[in-house]
Amino acid sequence: MNNYLSTQDYIVFLIYFVIVASYGIWVYYKKNVKTEGSESKDYFLAEGSLTWWAIGASLIASNISAEQFIGMSGSGFKMGLAIATYEWMAAITLIVVAIFFIPVYLKNKIFTMPQFLNQRYNGTVAMIMAVFWLMLYVVVNLTSILYLGALAVSSISGISLTFCMYAIAIFAIIITLGGMKVIGYTDVIQVFFLILGGLATTYIALNLVSDHFGGGGGILQGYQIMTEKASEHFHMILEPDNENYLDLPGLTVLVGGMWIVNLNYWGCNQYITQRALGADLKTARNGILFAAFLKLLMPVIVVLPGIAAYVLWKDGLFQQEMLQAGETNPDRAYPVLLNLLPTGLKGLSFAALTAAVVASLAGKANSIATIFSLDVYKKVFNRDASERQLVNVGKITIIVSMILAVIIAPHLGIDKKGGFQYIQEYTGFVSPGIFAMFILGFFWKKTTSNAALFATIGGFLFSIFFKFLPGYVDLSFLSPMNFAVLSPASGLYEIPFLDRMGFVFVICIVGMIIISKIENARGVVPKGLEIDVKMFRMHPGFIAGALIVTFITIALYTIYW
Repeated sequence: MNNYLSTQDYIVFLIYFVIVASYGIWVYYKKNVKTEGSESKDYFLAEGSLTWWAIGASLIASNISAEQFIGMSGSGFKMGLAIATYEWMAAITLIVVAIFFIPVYLKNKIFTMPQFLNQRYNGTVAMIMAVFWLMLYVVVNLTSILYLGALAVSSISGISLTFCMYAIAIFAIIITLGGMKVIGYTDVIQVFFLILGGLATTYIALNLVSDHFGGGGGILQGYQIMTEKASEHFHMILEPDNENYLDLPGLTVLVGGMWIVNLNYWGCNQYITQRALGADLKTARNGILFAAFLKLLMPVIVVLPGIAAYVLWKDGLFQQEMLQAGETNPDRAYPVLLNLLPTGLKGLSFAALTAAVVASLAGKANSIATIFSLDVYKKVFNRDASERQLVNVGKITIIVSMILAVIIAPHLGIDKKGGFQYIQEYTGFVSPGIFAMFILGFFWKKTTSNAALFATIGGFLFSIFFKFLPGYVDLSFLSPMNFAVLSPASGLYEIPFLDRMGFVFVICIVGMIIISKIENARGVVPKGLEIDVKMFRMHPGFIAGALIVTFITIALYTIYW
């Protein structure tokens, strides 16, 4: 194996760095035309300046990071194509968000998620969630992205983990300080490198499979061999007897908890929706549609390499390389494949991985700065803050949050898998309640503020309850309905993660309706949003694109059922 990077690889990476940095500086000075009285919106939202392709690319660049490249390839190694449901269902989810969510935000001039909660419920709900999101973004997401990214970069380059964290954090700060315009437009280059480098890795992996089994027929034959040698890895819907059922419980990925995961992430997340909130409706929708098309491509980049590594490992290759602490670690699959790339291509793929990490860090840091400046600083510390002051506070927030991430990151976990689980478990505890609060806030005008507080706090408590319930109650009575399966790890009947989210979501919705009905009867009149049926109308081009994405997704699930 060709371990670590050569001089040529570093030259390729340096070219990537120079291109991104130079383009970012050009965007900052050439496109950073400020409108009097709206400097903060220009800085945080790039109001009116991002094109549809910049919005779509920025959505993908912010979403794809080390946990996708490393974690999803590892899941491809472990459970196969089924993990691609996160990507392909996200494509459909993005269409739903573009049709129903974005028009509500834009019509009501919503720029941050806490602002929506304040406008729809009250300041208490908004401030609680603003502080919560800041803690979540800094302590969990920003820190995890930095740690997992630095770990992946270190394992490929041979550079120390600490140096990688510092270097990535500094690069991300440079990009983020330029504001949303710089992030949005440089993300286009980041996505270019991400896709090109990712496809190069997939190409080499499939060719390797073909050559190893004596075919020599290229990537198509390599793919055919993979479907024959690991046919169990090419099913989207897992059966209850599958060892990975607790992670992806059968039809729940189509009609259950997967919708909560995706709609909460893509529709109620400052980190994501911020890209579209500064645009007009047509541009925002086209950008989101572009992101949906790119989402359909992602499993080719982040899942197929993992399956290829599995097929080769099962036939005797990479036995030592896949070991970590004496056991096979699926998360080693992508770094192992990267080290097989020829000189130059390895530098390109290394740049792709770095691009994914830096873009995600920049997007997250910008969202942290936006929430703190507009929803905390302006409302608590300085109500009369000028536009320039808000921008300066935002820049300071970016630097402080990145320093905190660098300090916390080394204490996050021992290995990548621990960090990945850390993200999924923590965010999964709060997603059902938050999504319930948003969805009823959107479309049921009688929802009250106390009902929203119930969903926020109650959703978290119920998630904890269902998580630890198997330790006290035998849930085998739920197994005939496949709502509980025997866990090989604990020996207990456990509720699958996505089903647990579905249960909590339903409880939150029912609780919110009951509380709202009681308060409505007492004369409580909740605040509403401005909603007009006309705002949900779509232009023909968007309708055609949305139908294509939908048909492709249905076809993929039909082929790989």
